[in-house]
Amino acid sequence: MVCTVALVGRPNVGKSTLFNRLSTKKKAIVHDAPGITRDRQYTEASLGDMDFRLVDTAGLFSLNKSEIEGEELSFRAHAQTYHAIDEADIIWFLLDGLEGVTAEDREIARTLHKQDKPVIVIVNKCESERHKNTFGDFYRLGFGDPIAISAEHKEGFVDLFDVLRPFASDKEVVKEKDKSIKLAIVGRPNVGKSTFINQVIGEERLVTSAEAGTTRDSVEVDFSFGDQKFQLMDTAGLRRQSRVETLLEKQIVEQTKTAIQYAECVILMMDATQPLEKQDMTIARQVVEEGRAMVIVLNKSDRIENTDALMKEVHLELENLLSQAKGIPVIMTSSLKKKNLDSVFRAIIKLYKIWEKRVSTGALNRWLEDILSQNPPPLVNGTVLKIRYVTQIK
Repeated sequence: MVCTVALVGRPNVGKSTLFNRLSTKKKAIVHDAPGITRDRQYTEASLGDMDFRLVDTAGLFSLNKSEIEGEELSFRAHAQTYHAIDEADIIWFLLDGLEGVTAEDREIARTLHKQDKPVIVIVNKCESERHKNTFGDFYRLGFGDPIAISAEHKEGFVDLFDVLRPFASDKEVVKEKDKSIKLAIVGRPNVGKSTFINQVIGEERLVTSAEAGTTRDSVEVDFSFGDQKFQLMDTAGLRRQSRVETLLEKQIVEQTKTAIQYAECVILMMDATQPLEKQDMTIARQVVEEGRAMVIVLNKSDRIENTDALMKEVHLELENLLSQAKGIPVIMTSSLKKKNLDSVFRAIIKLYKIWEKRVSTGALNRWLEDILSQNPPPLVNGTVLKIRYVTQIK
């Protein structure tokens, strides 16, 4: 096992910026608005020659702060942070060097003192030496010497390496070959993607709400179905391009598109009460263009009276609207009622075996020769068009 580090602090102190800096790839959305991160986010991180596991969190904050998007969402995001603290070997308590220690920081410090975990105070946004002259308040938090860094400019990371080394050096790092199927769950907002993952893994791993747009970051969750491992990627709902206006919304869309690019298989989840909306088909075409194996899941089927009629209608519509991708499996589920969830993963495993199959160049060209004898190419400027060979490049 590798050392696990949880990033904790109030919103907007730079946790996600530090998370991205130390991660092997940019995974968290960074924005000036507070409360962007809601689910806990994991990544493989490194400092020098030292590898460790880093967890980004929504942070700790006063639950009576209604401006952080409502009491229910705040409570659920708060619970996610406590899960990260429980799993961690060490806690990095991040503070804002420009603002100094706030009343909320002191409240978080009292909470962390109750945890039986080592806590390191990290003061972010210290781009200049003058900030170190005001470190008295950070010492008074009672966690020992604070570390001054600038996550944005990657300054002070040598000190981070030094404080982490004692915890990481006695952990044996074991890297197993990743045999997981990378599976992205995409769709319009509020079709039940996060609820689906929570029900599948049997815990409240992702923040869910009746409010559309609850998920923002693309979050990876490990899961096993029988002997097959999966890396599930929950994504933010994709709205119509015309409705994407702010920089934050554009970042969310790009992250979801990136999740599709890095996936091997994709679940396109639709609301069974409103299937095959124009936006559903736009997303489907994106998946097909990326060359990913796709299963369509009609969620919320518990609200449908005649499911057979709906399935027939959907298959007919797919033939017309998505004729370039024949035979896409369509499965009706109810995440809320845990209905038919296993069928989704059986279909994915079956489809994945087809998707990853490689046909040799020799076999393809023997097939091509037979096809050309039956269907000769047309004449081009009086000359027969010659197709030289065919090969499967990916």
